[in-house]
Order: sequence, then structure tokens, then C-alpha cells
Amino acid sequence: MLFAVLLEDDPAAAPGIRVRHMAAHLAFLEAHDGQILAAGPLLAEGKAAGGLWLVEAATPEEVERLLREDPFWPTGLRKSCRVLRWKQVFAGGKRLIAPG
Repeated sequence: MLFAVLLEDDPAAAPGIRVRHMAAHLAFLEAHDGQILAAGPLLAEGKAAGGLWLVEAATPEEVERLLREDPFWPTGLRKSCRVLRWKQVFAGGKRLIAPG
């Protein structure tokens, strides 16, 4: 199954926390490239506001476990996360499902 993970940063997090843990976070993403298919920051007014991951996993609980292994998780950077099942219906300029 595919899941979209919406991560919201805590605006009260310590300044510079993202920079201090970025190398470990990126190494974590690389180490889990079989499950984390895509990842990147969400921006608001030009500043980081959270992140978005596309994850392949059997259950939402598996995604939650993965999130808690991310080096960003224990730092207080993340305010919240939302794990949603995602069904891809369009890619490469083409529909992946029949209309109706």
C-alpha cells in the first residue's frame, strides 16, 4: 500500500535544529529507500514548514514506526504527523484508473 505522510514542523522548535540533524535525516532516508519512495520539505512563505513523504508499507502502523526512527523525530522539530492511505490515479500524463 502507498501512504502520504504529512509532517508539520513545530514553530517553537529550537533554531538550527533542522541543520544540526539534516545529515542523519538524509542518511536515514537513503537507508530506507525501499520504503520511502519520495520525501521533501513543505514550505510556507519560503521557510520550511514540514515535510511530505510517499511511503510503501503494509500498514499505517508500519509507517508510524518508520517515522519514529527518523533522526528528526526525537528532536522536537515535528509538531504533528498525519499518515494517509494514497491511491495514485494519474501519472505521466495518463489516467491509471477507468473513469466512473
